[in-house]
Amino acid sequence: MQPIVRNSDERKPVRKKPLISIVVPMWNEAESLPFLYKSLTTVTKRLAKREGYRFEYIFVDDGSTDNSVEIITALARQSSEVRIIEFSRNFGKEIAVTAGIHAAQGDAVIMLDADLQHPVELLPEFLQKWRAGAEVVVGVRRHYGRQSVWKRFTSWLFYKSLAKISHTVIVPGATDYRLIDKQVVAAFNQLSEHNRMTRGLIDWLGFRREYIYFTPEPRHYGQAGYSFNKLLGLAVNSFVSLSLFPLRLAGYLGIFITATAGLGGLFIVVEDFMLDDPLNLKFSGPAMLAVLNMFWIGIVLSALGLVALYIASIHTEVINRPLYITRARPRPTTAKPLKK
Repeated sequence: MQPIVRNSDERKPVRKKPLISIVVPMWNEAESLPFLYKSLTTVTKRLAKREGYRFEYIFVDDGSTDNSVEIITALARQSSEVRIIEFSRNFGKEIAVTAGIHAAQGDAVIMLDADLQHPVELLPEFLQKWRAGAEVVVGVRRHYGRQSVWKRFTSWLFYKSLAKISHTVIVPGATDYRLIDKQVVAAFNQLSEHNRMTRGLIDWLGFRREYIYFTPEPRHYGQAGYSFNKLLGLAVNSFVSLSLFPLRLAGYLGIFITATAGLGGLFIVVEDFMLDDPLNLKFSGPAMLAVLNMFWIGIVLSALGLVALYIASIHTEVINRPLYITRARPRPTTAKPLKK
């Protein structure tokens, strides 16, 4: 629903053109930024003329060491639509995206990478689905382009594992290229955890969503900002923030080991001591001791699992997510009297 402002004579309502915020996190993207901005403005000017949208461009510099900031600063001098947020150091892409969302003032926010791999030609489709009622529009990779077999396998394994242990539905291939409505932005801004996976948190929020499938463009300039260590750290943070399974893993292992060792010990007692070894297995003393040690290790891990349940409760309270998220609905213009 578009906001309505009234003119000075209060006679004719004037509809305010919807403002779209485009958030671009960047780290050493000096080579690609001029081409990205040119591509963006080509598409957005056409949308502004045809659909009446207004746009703001929020570039978040994540501690770049090249002249990325100088390039955006020069663009900001030429256009009031360009804004820049400059970090004092490298805080990571997830924090950069979060800062851009916090600063956005639009009716909808679109996030995309600065490396030109997210095709800006799809912006009209994102906005079309938003105007049709979607509150979250997610860009999903259809193909992986020139990625290595190893990276494809690890990506598949990550999404498969996360889907098994997480209560949040994560679509394989879902990217940070997405649109979120302003009420989703308001809900997202309530989330306060530091170790975060932005797309996972947006998926946790829910809301009506649509998907747009695309093939990522090849990277023409620079190198990928995510090293293997950073990707591994992001995966670990995703598992920790979206699932309590890793915390409870010790307890699950303890139950399994205790049950296995207990059954093995019971078999030894019955077979060797009560039935006088009819199967002639001749369990040695070290073998019996090993089974007993496994049993006690299982008990210890089970106790750790109980402690983990309390830690899980503390973890849930500390991250301080809202208890629930509501969808804003327009108020009715007229009230109907109740039937007697």
